[in-house]
Amino acid sequence: MSTADRLADRLGGSDAGLILGVMAGLYVLFIVFGLILGLDVGGIASTLQRLTFLAAVYALLALALNLQWGYAGLFNIGVAGFMAVGAYTMAMLTAPVDPQVGGIPGLGLPLWAGIVGGMIAAALVGGITALPALRLRADYLAIVTLALSEIIRLIYNSTTFQSFSIGGRELGTGGASGIPGPINPVRDLYYTDPASSASPPTPFGQSMFDFFGGFGLDGPTVVDWTYTLVLVVFVGLFYFLLTRVGNSPFGRVLKAIREDEIVASSLGKNTRWFKIKVFMLGCALMGLAGILWQGSQALITPALFLPIVTFYVFIALMVGGSGSNTGSVIGGALFAGLLFLGPTFVGRIVDSSFNLGGAPNTFTTAVGALGSLDITPLVAYALDNISVLRFVLLGVVLVVLMQRRPEGLLGHRKEPAAAVDLSRRSVADDDAPRATRADGGVSDATADSGNEGGDDE
Repeated sequence: MSTADRLADRLGGSDAGLILGVMAGLYVLFIVFGLILGLDVGGIASTLQRLTFLAAVYALLALALNLQWGYAGLFNIGVAGFMAVGAYTMAMLTAPVDPQVGGIPGLGLPLWAGIVGGMIAAALVGGITALPALRLRADYLAIVTLALSEIIRLIYNSTTFQSFSIGGRELGTGGASGIPGPINPVRDLYYTDPASSASPPTPFGQSMFDFFGGFGLDGPTVVDWTYTLVLVVFVGLFYFLLTRVGNSPFGRVLKAIREDEIVASSLGKNTRWFKIKVFMLGCALMGLAGILWQGSQALITPALFLPIVTFYVFIALMVGGSGSNTGSVIGGALFAGLLFLGPTFVGRIVDSSFNLGGAPNTFTTAVGALGSLDITPLVAYALDNISVLRFVLLGVVLVVLMQRRPEGLLGHRKEPAAAVDLSRRSVADDDAPRATRADGGVSDATADSGNEGGDDE
């Protein structure tokens, strides 16, 4: 039994227990950070909300990417582009037909229609991309999808499409200034005028504000937590969908293509059609993730969809383990907590605990102070540029993963090749307790010994 499986057993014998255990550990860590920084209850609650929000959105994106890369072996580095298609399409469909002066006109459709339209648009762009691009393999497919992602971002950034007309309808992307997104629908529950936090609360909102206000939480924190919990529900829905896909005949063909496309094709499978379908499905989920991510933002701009977002998602998936849905969720949580937010909080703690003085303006000056055995300028410079040094940390983590554990934390686990586990078991094995993992594997001793029918992930 692997270390991950033993840990899962100790946390309840299921992947849900493993995920909850990781999140609980991150919560404890950030509560300690908050206490060290002297945050009150409201500040700690806001910090945990930010952590949960980022963990959820990166889990959504890692799950969508896992469908393409982990299941079918499709190296898509255009994640940010498909997110942009979904978010911008949703915003353009839901924008009012007659906006205020200086506003961007749209079609005035309801929010649900905008979300569905954004997913369809992302899927169609993915399908159009897949037709020629999936003839390529590995690195070449990655180059094409990365280039497409940048083309999409530059189109939305262009003044040419800042305002245009289709069939007599005025539309626009807003160019570099962006396009206003729809009002967060969660705010309808709390405010009589969702566009203004200063408006009187609804009866439900008043009761919630009064209840959580007794614990030191203000209104905006309660609203943000509510939207974050909506994202957590979507993580569960993504997980359920991908698990069903992975255990279906369609999913088993995808895994066969990942392992050896020639063999899958020789068995009569139209591998190109399977790849097109899974690429479109994955892009639709990326579009939905982009909509949910930016759903709490008042403005959608091209700067939100830089290529670095794609690489963040890849690192999250690599940490958790490609091919594992549970690993995708855990990787998203660990990336958000330890690699994205963690360095900033550590920097704040060090800065508040030690009097480091002003930071040097250049790296050369900071390093030059080492000649006099004074490391204070270098530390101060590092803390002042913690957001930039985060990239160095990500690079170090990536190198270590590739050398020590290229399969990620959970990417090595075994799963049955059939819809049900057909492994031969002895009578003694039949009496042994077994726990079926939520993402299709098994977590007992027979998974490592006597599993003649299993297929190594």
